[in-house]
Amino acid sequence: MLRVIIRRLLWFIPVFFVVTGLTFVTMHALPGGPFDSDKTPPALIQQMEEVFGLNRPVQEQYLIWLSNVAQLKFGPSLSARGKPVESFLLPGLAVSAQLGLFALLFALAVGVPAGITAAMHRGSWRDRSATLVAIIGVSVPAIVLGPVLQYIFALRLGWLPVAQWESLSEGLIPYLSHIILPAVTLGAGLSAIIARLTRASMLSVLGEDYIRTAHAKGLARRTVTVRHALRNALIPVVTYLGPLAAAVLTGSLVVEQIFAIPGMGRYFVSSISARDYPMVMAVVVLYALIIVGVNLLVDILYTFIDPRIGHGN
Repeated sequence: MLRVIIRRLLWFIPVFFVVTGLTFVTMHALPGGPFDSDKTPPALIQQMEEVFGLNRPVQEQYLIWLSNVAQLKFGPSLSARGKPVESFLLPGLAVSAQLGLFALLFALAVGVPAGITAAMHRGSWRDRSATLVAIIGVSVPAIVLGPVLQYIFALRLGWLPVAQWESLSEGLIPYLSHIILPAVTLGAGLSAIIARLTRASMLSVLGEDYIRTAHAKGLARRTVTVRHALRNALIPVVTYLGPLAAAVLTGSLVVEQIFAIPGMGRYFVSSISARDYPMVMAVVVLYALIIVGVNLLVDILYTFIDPRIGHGN
């Protein structure tokens, strides 16, 4: 396992330089700048660019940025009067992480049991119903599902708030009531994919010889399903956790805008339009760290689900 962890951490080094290098060059290649405005005198723009070092060559700016990141400093925000980027991103990261965690838990809590039920009752009305719901879940994007849920559960029924965010310090009930709709919106499509993936994997495993042997020995159906079939069937689901993390991150950009959630998505979108280079780079680095971390966690889970995978590495 230690060798797997070291290998994944070493892979992060080239990934970091490729992702940050391409993002840095692309952002500086876009037309316009952070201080461009019809009312801003050219002399003042030039002075501001000198203050923030934007008049230097791109490669020199990138090297300076790397040295600052090595000291865990992402630089001042160009659109927030020079305030440190960390002062904005850390609270936003905490909010986005909570939203992503609840969406992931919802997707797994709904998708895995639905997939198991559909596989155990193949061809029945349960299987067809689960398949239909999964297709609908995949087909409806978050930008459509979010307003629909807001209209039904907030405006019509009045059960939940329309938008905004409440911290846990305000109380458990307000916190959960504000996170339910965005978490369901973000996790609905993911749960549908997990359900279909779990169903296909369970059907494949249930046809294996060792499952038939377990039934022939007189083991209860629940025991065979939980202790023997499910463990191996979860391997493809665990594999999907890596792309799932990327889907949660990209999907949260839309969901946070719909529900007015002060997460990283808001800063990412606004920083791109404002050409706030330090903010964009900080968000990209954090996203890359999260995705690499989730993939590392997937590799570790592999060794617990199937020790042969760990020995093979």
